[in-house]
Amino acid sequence: MIHVVVEIKAKPGQRETILSAFKANIPAVHAERGCIEYATYVDAAGFGTFAPYGDDTFIVIEKWESASHLMAHAKAPHMLEYQAKVKDLIERRTVHVLSPA
Repeated sequence: MIHVVVEIKAKPGQRETILSAFKANIPAVHAERGCIEYATYVDAAGFGTFAPYGDDTFIVIEKWESASHLMAHAKAPHMLEYQAKVKDLIERRTVHVLSPA
């Protein structure tokens, strides 16, 4: 199994626009072969002593059956369309591809 953690920092004030486009794409991703999990997360309220990501950032957590499924996902037409919609709204994107230790 492959785990993916993506940190997306939106340009100021653009997080909700990106999240809206992302959420519209979730059903297509869930229908992909090998998709186990694909969801977004933001800072939980009330944990100010921890290091928050902030108002312009969200996290994507993905789980895939295999590396080949992840690679096919990256090339899927709906993913290319989503990326084209949001590329100018993103300040920074960091992708971590992980396997169990």
